[in-house]
Amino acid sequence: MNKNYYITTPIYYPSAKPHMGHAYTSIVADFFARFKRIDGFNVHFLTGTDEHGLKIQRAAEKNNTDPLLFCNEISETFRNLSKTLNLSNTDFIRTTEDRHKKTVQHIWSQLEKNGNIYLSKYSGWYSVSDEAFYSEDEITDKEGNKIAITSGSVVEWIEEESYFFKLSNWEEKLLDYYDKNSDFISPKSKKNEVVNFVKSGLKDLSISRMAFSWGIKVPNNTKHVIYVWLDALTNYISALNYPDTNDELYKKYWPASVHLIGKDILRFHAVYWPAFLMAANIPLPEKIFGHGWILSGDEKMSKSKGNILDPLDIIKIYGLDPLRYYLIKEVSFGNDGNISIDKLEDCINSDLANNYGNLCQRVTAFAEKNCSMKIPSNKKLNNEDLKILNKFTENLPKLRNEIDKQNINFYMDFIVNALFEANKYFNDQEPWKKKNDKMRLEAIVYTALEIIRKITIMLYPVIPDSIEKALKIFNLKPADIVFETIAAHNYLKTGDDINKISILFKKIEKNND
Repeated sequence: MNKNYYITTPIYYPSAKPHMGHAYTSIVADFFARFKRIDGFNVHFLTGTDEHGLKIQRAAEKNNTDPLLFCNEISETFRNLSKTLNLSNTDFIRTTEDRHKKTVQHIWSQLEKNGNIYLSKYSGWYSVSDEAFYSEDEITDKEGNKIAITSGSVVEWIEEESYFFKLSNWEEKLLDYYDKNSDFISPKSKKNEVVNFVKSGLKDLSISRMAFSWGIKVPNNTKHVIYVWLDALTNYISALNYPDTNDELYKKYWPASVHLIGKDILRFHAVYWPAFLMAANIPLPEKIFGHGWILSGDEKMSKSKGNILDPLDIIKIYGLDPLRYYLIKEVSFGNDGNISIDKLEDCINSDLANNYGNLCQRVTAFAEKNCSMKIPSNKKLNNEDLKILNKFTENLPKLRNEIDKQNINFYMDFIVNALFEANKYFNDQEPWKKKNDKMRLEAIVYTALEIIRKITIMLYPVIPDSIEKALKIFNLKPADIVFETIAAHNYLKTGDDINKISILFKKIEKNND
């Protein structure tokens, strides 16, 4: 079994400060990366910034600064966001780095060598905001402007000399690949959109520009810069030091396990990227997953609409882990979701403070009074004890399988149900009434502690900071976490010390008026 796992976020466009959509993709990618690590995988987790193109050049000009200096400053805000969100990324790629430029120019040369690039003239509708070309049936009129239907961005007519990629040559090969690799594009609804788009006919793709200079130069024709998507998408392999196919990073981690992206850039990743790779004789990634948007009300967040939610503001008020928990649990992964402060507060109070935090406090407090803060004996577990413990063992393969399908909701539902059952178990077993039956009391406390340990392990990819504190109950550290051990019922050793911990989550006082 291949125990290497490579996950990527899109590289973010640093023309403005980060918003909740950036935070969501990054947090979810971090969840998968952390889960795979505790399940014994070697994980490479990539994020970064996409720093070329007309939008960046214009933004720099507006700020009266050099494009690279502008990118240095804005890219740093995204690098800092990675730290603020407690991401466990192993690399941060910038498209202005030499390692990236080298790879992009090599890919270009390969495509040209293989007869997939030709010089012609482009005329058509172009969105600076989306860095995308649109056909007539993809635009509409709105308030005197031409607008891209899918994104709502203004498009402008351009005519210039351009190099083209023979995308039309890859139509049948792409459809055949989608057919033979049913999980390549997820969710299924997004795959259907892509298949229908490709079936409608692919036109050759403009892959260079002359109207601006901020980008990677076309080899042997420096009047042209390489179009931003051929440039940007290549980051996934430039970060692995391609074209050196003997490099350890490339050998271990390509093809990527999953490219995690927002649905608005699905076409570029599920059509253009695989076509470029096929044309350059490079293996394709295993999966493209297009998740939904984090909405502000009913609309996608955008700078032009002025409805951007700043994740840093929410973190300052509620803390990082509650935001991470909310986004991972409450948003149906693959669909659109929105931030509701009321639901966030409910998550903190119900799930985190009551169901998890209070369970930890109750059980450890009882163990302090009745078990001298030691792991009690597990020699007399009865059917009720084993029934609740066995649910973890029985569901271990299913949990792994659902994670591989990016079914976060199954994983989180399992945790929530496990917490409900754990609290019910402790209440129903009434260990405080068993003080004259030491063996039964100890079996109940042992079972409760084991359930807490198992749920704590499962929550680690979701709320890592808080779980580091909870692990102190058992004198464990993050390095000790192994997902496989949720199947073990005798992990905790009789007589080992346990510790009291401070309150993990403070309840939010809600105004019910």
